Amino acid sequence: MANQIEETRIAVTVNGEKVSKLIEPRLSLLDFLRNELELTGSHVGCEHGVCGACTVQVNGKIVRGCLMLAVQTNGAEVVTIEGKSESGEIADLQKAFHERNALQCGFCTPGMLLTAEELLKKNQAPSRKEIREYLSGNYCRCTGYEAIVDAIENVAATREGA
Repeated sequence: MANQIEETRIAVTVNGEKVSKLIEPRLSLLDFLRNELELTGSHVGCEHGVCGACTVQVNGKIVRGCLMLAVQTNGAEVVTIEGKSESGEIADLQKAFHERNALQCGFCTPGMLLTAEELLKKNQAPSRKEIREYLSGNYCRCTGYEAIVDAIENVAATREGA
C-alpha cells in the first residue's frame, strides 16, 4: 500500500487575488506559484536559496520561494514579479534595467527587480556599495553587476528628484 499524503487547504492572496487550493504540505511556495497558479516569472535556480531566482514577496518582504513551503503562506499576501509588473510599481526599474542593458537572458531579472524595489523602499538613496551588498544574494551569470547597479542607482536618483 502506497503512503498517501494528506492534502492541506490554504487560502492566500496572490497579486491581489484570493486563492484557495488543496495542496500537499511539502509543496514549496515556488512550485505552488509556478505549477498550481501558472505564475512562471519567478524561476527555479539553485533550489538552495542562494541564487535569488525564486524571489517573491510575502507580507511585504522578499523571501526565497524555493525555501518556503506554500502552507506557510496560509492567510498571507504574496506578490510575484507579475503582480509588481502589472501594477506598474516597478516600471521605472524595469525601464532602467532595459536602458542600462542590465539584463540579458533575463533569468535573474525578476529576483533582481524585487530585491532592488525592497532596497529602494528601505533606503531611498543607497550608495553603490549598499546596492551591491543588498543584491549579494542574487546571482547574475550574464551581465556582470555594473549595469544592474547603474540602473538601480539611476532610479534612486530619479525618484529622489521627483
